[in-house]
Amino acid sequence: MSEPSIETSPSTHWSVTGLLDLFDVTPQGPDRFTGATGLAADDERQVVEGTQLLAQAIVGTAKRFGDKSIRSAHAVFARAVLVGAPAEYTIDVVNEGRSTATAVISVLQNGKRCATMTVLADVPSADVITHHLPRPDVAPPAQAHPCQMPMAGRQVRLVDVVDVNSPDEVGPPELYAWLHYDPIPTRDDLAKALIAYFTGHLGISTTMRAHAGIGTSQSHLTVSTAPMTVTVSFHEPVRWDGWILYGHESTQVGAGMSYVRGTVHTQAGDLIASFAQDGLIRPLRTSDGKIAEQARL
Repeated sequence: MSEPSIETSPSTHWSVTGLLDLFDVTPQGPDRFTGATGLAADDERQVVEGTQLLAQAIVGTAKRFGDKSIRSAHAVFARAVLVGAPAEYTIDVVNEGRSTATAVISVLQNGKRCATMTVLADVPSADVITHHLPRPDVAPPAQAHPCQMPMAGRQVRLVDVVDVNSPDEVGPPELYAWLHYDPIPTRDDLAKALIAYFTGHLGISTTMRAHAGIGTSQSHLTVSTAPMTVTVSFHEPVRWDGWILYGHESTQVGAGMSYVRGTVHTQAGDLIASFAQDGLIRPLRTSDGKIAEQARL
C-alpha cells in the first residue's frame, strides 16, 4: 500500500465529505460489502492507501455488529489495491457474543485477496479503573507549520518540521501532527474510520527523520517504502472538537522494516486512540523498475 507524500497539488479533488462517503461501504448480502476505491492522485499514482481499506473495513464491521462499538483493528496489507474496480470485503465472524465480537475481514479486488483485517467489537462498560497517557507537551496548532493537503476541509500542521518529505529534515525519530477536520462525523463508526485513516500517513517519514540524506520524497524512485501493517485501538468515547494531535515515535528500524507507535489526543488532552505501524523501507530492486512508478507498492 502507499504512504502518501504530504504535500501534493491542491487540484486533487478530495474533500472530507467525499472521504466519509467513500468510507460508508455498501452491503452486498450476508457478511459481504463493497467500497469504492476513490480518485487517482495528481501524480496519477493508482495505489489505494491501506488505511482507506482499513477505514472501510471498520465501517463495514460496525454495520455487521450493529449493537457494538469497534474497539480495535489490525490490518495486514499483502497486495496493492488499485484505483478502479471496487474493493470487496468478506466478513468471517469468529465469535459474536453479548459483550464482544470478533471478525476477520478479507479485502479482495478482481477476485484476488489483497489485505486482511482482524476486528474486535464490544459493548463498552462502566469503568473499574481508568488512566491515560497525557497529551505530549508540544507547540499548539497556531505555532506549528502549515502543510498544504490535497483535501478540502482538512488542515494539517506539523510541529518543528517544515517539509516532512525532505531528506534535509533531520531530528529525533518522532513526529507530531495537528489535524482539523470539517465536518467532524457524528456517527461513531465514521469517526473511528476517520481517525484510523491518518494512522499510516507519517510513520515512514517519522523513521526517516532520524537519518540524514533520506526522506519520503525518494519513495518509489530510489527506495521502496510501504506501510505493511497498521493496528489501531479506540479508547471510548471517540469524540472531539477542534484539533486532534497525532504523535508518532519510531522505536526501531532495521532489516528493511521500521516500527512506529503512536497516539491520538484531543486538543483538550483526552487520549482517544493508539496505533502502531510496520513499514517497509528497502532499496528499490532492479525488478521494481519494470513496474510503472504510479503502480508501485
